[in-house]
Amino acid sequence: MTMPLKPSEHSTRFVFFSGKGGVGKTSMACMHAVRYADEGKRTLIVTTDPASNLADVFEQEIGHRITPIAHVPNLFAMEIDPDQATQEYIDRAMVPIRAAFPPQIVRVMEEQMSGPCTAEVAAFDRFTDFLDAPAQNGSAFDVVIFDTAPTGHTIRLLELPAEWSQSIETASAGSGQTCIGPAAAIQDAKHKYERALATMRRSAQTEFVFVLHPEAISIKETRRAIDELSKLGIRNFRLIINGIIPPEETQSPLFAARATMQARYLEQVEREFDYPQRRMMLLPGEIRGATKLRQVGKIFFDGGQELEFEDWQAPISQGEDHRSNPQPITFHPPNLKPTNGHRRTIFFAGKGGVGKTVAACMTAVWLARQGYKTLLLTTDPAAHLGDVLDTPVGDEVNPVSRQPNLWAAKIDPKAAAETYKARILTDARQRGRSEAAIKVMDEELNSPCTEEIAAFDRFIEYAAQDHWDAVVFDTAPTGHTLRLLELPIDWSKQIDVKVFASVDAAAADDVAKARFGKVIQMMGDPAQSTFTFVMYPESTPMLEAWRAAQELRTVGIWPGLVVVNMVIPSEQATTPFAQSRRAMQEKYLAEISERFGAPLVQIPLLPGEVKGLTMLTKLGEQVYGKVAAGEALFAT
Repeated sequence: MTMPLKPSEHSTRFVFFSGKGGVGKTSMACMHAVRYADEGKRTLIVTTDPASNLADVFEQEIGHRITPIAHVPNLFAMEIDPDQATQEYIDRAMVPIRAAFPPQIVRVMEEQMSGPCTAEVAAFDRFTDFLDAPAQNGSAFDVVIFDTAPTGHTIRLLELPAEWSQSIETASAGSGQTCIGPAAAIQDAKHKYERALATMRRSAQTEFVFVLHPEAISIKETRRAIDELSKLGIRNFRLIINGIIPPEETQSPLFAARATMQARYLEQVEREFDYPQRRMMLLPGEIRGATKLRQVGKIFFDGGQELEFEDWQAPISQGEDHRSNPQPITFHPPNLKPTNGHRRTIFFAGKGGVGKTVAACMTAVWLARQGYKTLLLTTDPAAHLGDVLDTPVGDEVNPVSRQPNLWAAKIDPKAAAETYKARILTDARQRGRSEAAIKVMDEELNSPCTEEIAAFDRFIEYAAQDHWDAVVFDTAPTGHTLRLLELPIDWSKQIDVKVFASVDAAAADDVAKARFGKVIQMMGDPAQSTFTFVMYPESTPMLEAWRAAQELRTVGIWPGLVVVNMVIPSEQATTPFAQSRRAMQEKYLAEISERFGAPLVQIPLLPGEVKGLTMLTKLGEQVYGKVAAGEALFAT
């Protein structure tokens, strides 16, 4: 058994919590933070997740500042806000530029730094402040805990220092410009990022804790993440296997089947990972507030007993009792049959780990079986389409074996970036651009932001093809998805003010602007697109999806469907434990229906993992119903 990391007397210790979304990473990070603080260690917990949940877990406002946590002396928290971090970063980078260049040049450079790439750079820049000089960020801390974003995003974040260094060096030798600011203005940042990565590699000072569920995809992603971090020279790992079915609950056939499945994967974790491990049982309800975090800490660290079930009951609004067996929520989802010559594009969004890929695959298989020619895509860096379909899915569109009318592809950002770069440079040469201009474009296209732009560009390319009846888009976790969807808007802003550049790319910009504008219009048209939010019936995923929906509304996109996953069937709630979790779920089902005001469907908690076409077909029929080929997906 591994005890919590103990800080030395002379240096701050850093603990990173990572793992696939939805595995309880934030809860485990907060529980550790409370334990360290209660032991008298001055502790800071920081999140770089664009869709942070620290405030939800601690039940208080936190935000983009170091904030004391109520009822936990010695504990402080901060949620790095990407927008504020970006503005702070731009302001620092532009100080020497404002003094040396005319206002119109400064305005263009600021616009060029307003895109999603800079936001990611800026968040990491703020994040590295705590690694580089924690004593200068508020006051000295004994322990700094980083509650990181879901694994795929985290790995890209940790890879960025090397990419930025390369981008800075290339730009310094060429035009002096980068997408993240003037090279001369950010040379100091390069050294800070190198020092931060050196700290992460120092096992005596830094530890990475991976939280995972005993499930195939979670194990696979943990292995992939550890391998990627090892390539960066990071070696100090610890595992928390979370969400294990309590032994006494195996009297329920549903939980007994899930416990049997988990047992196989627990053996696999023991066999394949030679790192310290600790297990955590599934609890009767959510972990929120300092009191519950302390009590869970006693269970985790000290082998204490669970709380009484009454203590875990979800709060019920006065006059409303959703614990009785409710009638199914009635709904009339939109017609997904192509109308007026338009295809139907269905986007699946939500907190990482809530089952977006399962929902997307289930829907794509269902549509294909109704006779619609369907394309299933993902730009998620940690794509699992092939795992759920139980058939290989590559970077190019190919038919899904044994399922007529279904094609699938995972858009690899790195491969997409190479194709995108080649296309842009070829176009520039055909337009007669000078070799000096081509060199500048080449430098800019080698920047870290190109991958994200290229992945979205590849999606647009597929979505614009005429021969699909339906395109199902399994998106990345919520924060990443929102930045992806905002890309064309950010580009349009930059195009409108691009009066300073060594490359006259106005014609190419106009083409890109028109293409992106057409797709944005399609996304906001309910006759063509359905935005579907997937969530568990729990507070954190519900609130995260709600925030994402609110942000999408600012660009004219509204929720068209809600999929609630892992719902315990009422007939399976036969023990106090199951009844407590079912009561919590019923409360949130009602709140989800009220908040989103959109059609709602439920995916039940199943005895095992969803995998393969046979299971996806049965699940689709259970959720959507059996519909004859050519009929509308839903009645209106």
